[in-house]
Amino acid sequence: MMRRAWLALPLLLGGVLLAPAGPAAAHAARWQIPIEVKKFPNGLTVVVSQDHSAPTFGLCLAFRIGFRLEPKGRTGFAHLFEHMMFEGTPNAPKGVFDRVIEGGGGVNNGSTRYDYTNYIETAPVSALDPILWLEADRMKTLDFSEKNLKNQQEVVKEEIRVNVKNRPYGIFFWTDVAGKAFDKWENSHDGYGSFEDLDAAKLADVEAFFKSYYGPNNAILAIVGDVKPAEVFGKVEKYFGGIPARQTPQPPDVSEAMNQGERTLEQTDPLARVPGIAVAWKMPARGSRDHVPAAVLADLLVGGEASRFYQVLVKGKEILLSVQGGLNWPLGTPWDYNGPTLLDIFAIYKPTTDARTVVDAMNGEIEKVAREGVPAGELARTKTKMAADLYSTLELPLNRSTALCLAQLFTGNAASINELPGRIETVTSADLQRVAATYLTAANRTVVDRKPAPQTAAADPAADPR
Repeated sequence: MMRRAWLALPLLLGGVLLAPAGPAAAHAARWQIPIEVKKFPNGLTVVVSQDHSAPTFGLCLAFRIGFRLEPKGRTGFAHLFEHMMFEGTPNAPKGVFDRVIEGGGGVNNGSTRYDYTNYIETAPVSALDPILWLEADRMKTLDFSEKNLKNQQEVVKEEIRVNVKNRPYGIFFWTDVAGKAFDKWENSHDGYGSFEDLDAAKLADVEAFFKSYYGPNNAILAIVGDVKPAEVFGKVEKYFGGIPARQTPQPPDVSEAMNQGERTLEQTDPLARVPGIAVAWKMPARGSRDHVPAAVLADLLVGGEASRFYQVLVKGKEILLSVQGGLNWPLGTPWDYNGPTLLDIFAIYKPTTDARTVVDAMNGEIEKVAREGVPAGELARTKTKMAADLYSTLELPLNRSTALCLAQLFTGNAASINELPGRIETVTSADLQRVAATYLTAANRTVVDRKPAPQTAAADPAADPR
């Protein structure tokens, strides 16, 4: 969930696709991102990567607070608070933040996910000082007021109406699948939140949340662009150095084992005209032996029009109209989660078939991988695509700052981003067989079948705007 919708336009790195074969040549062709990291006395960790290809920079400031850590009974609170961060401070009233950044030729945004909330900006490098001042200013305090809270409660509720309630399928392939697949409240509740919980948020809750999770010791700041590390570290000391560390609550244990029996849910959708289905499996922990193979398997099965599910179920058997998904989809990438996650697939299927047929067809392809492995050419194509996708994402300084920020947040080592292409390259067919047989089982599967509501029971979308 983002404050503003952005359309990503990744660029291709032709050199990656044209790299000569062989481990030595592939290693030589890999892009090594230069990275310097410094932790300040107040706990703020700063990551800097120089890129002097353009006089601009990208900035990511991420906090270790997401849906999983929001207070019980306050669903949607982390996302609501993300919006409160744009309501101004005693020093920079509402509107100053946007005017300064956009007036300097930049743009900004924020987003909330399971394991983090981050704020991003990109601008000409001449705007670095004012943007750092603004970020430090709102890390110190906010303009806490009933008016601002009420305003943002209504903004978030409108976002839910637009993205969930008033469009076909809403986001059932995230919220409803997670609610069925996971057992712990931290993992299963709706991160968008209920209107009742959002309305119940009090100003005291907002202030307490800010003090608990928005201190410098709970944050990572990453800057990528036309900068020098020493200069950035000096500016960070100037603007953030006087902000004291704050006491942060210990995170709960959110770990969950794989499920031991298939979980199913049937729904009706008053806005959909053809049925949709979400199929998901609990997947291995980030950083585990099976993590990267699981990412490769997910891409092989559902990563674009060359994937197995598209080629077999959309083009071949013609039972699906569309299919998409992935590991840690739709809220992130295979590389930016820090707790239980799913391999989640959303498909729209033809009314002439049914959900069980779709699930059986998907399972047939999964069993084929588990039984026979994957042809060398298909595996190589999948891994090359993943490396190209990764490099494409990292090319823009703003995206690179986010990737480094989250890598530092989750692994304590921003440079681990440089290891991903090599880790993808080492995945074997046997790895995919093991992951398919271990995790993509019927017992570990969750299926949500969403059919169009009968015409006589179809609801008028405008009848319940809430």
